[in-house]
Amino acid sequence: MGLELEYIDGQTPLDEEEKEGLLIPTITTRGELDEFEQQNIEQAIQWTLRRSFKPEMIFTEDFICTLHKRMYGNVWEWAGDFRKTNKNLGVDKWQISSELKNLLDDARYWYENKTYPPDEIAIRFKHRIVSIHCFPNGNGRHSRLMADIITEKIYKLPVFSWGADNLSSESDTRSTYLKAVKRADHGDYSLLLAFARS
Repeated sequence: MGLELEYIDGQTPLDEEEKEGLLIPTITTRGELDEFEQQNIEQAIQWTLRRSFKPEMIFTEDFICTLHKRMYGNVWEWAGDFRKTNKNLGVDKWQISSELKNLLDDARYWYENKTYPPDEIAIRFKHRIVSIHCFPNGNGRHSRLMADIITEKIYKLPVFSWGADNLSSESDTRSTYLKAVKRADHGDYSLLLAFARS
């Protein structure tokens, strides 16, 4: 039968070749996929909790890809690999590496020069990396975990609550989150900063 997915607002559809990268052939629905992905993400979170990471390690392409692979490597063959197709959002597939390098350079600069408060550095990073859209799937969850790692490992602050809700399913919380992301697209991070701590 294969994997048949329905998408909600803000989710990026997978193409057929990307769907073929599913490592668990018994998954056929969005609910089953979400369940297996969440189990894998929980393992990735446990991995981050057991380690200390320095800024010079976090702000690297290798770390970005390793974290995505840890989050999705039990579910998707292409986990941790940059997408090879263009999507309804994100930069052109050929620009991913250069745009990510620009972001990582900026993030190191922000950190070294205390350009913004800690939460804002994490949120700006989260927003920029999700707008690059490095991977075929899981970019939103990956970007939120990256922001959590930045706040917790670099600044020793509590992780974000992200509205204390599952942002992968349709809800008022998800709508509020997407509104905040759209505002950040125009350079105003206030709603996203507030939402992250709500």
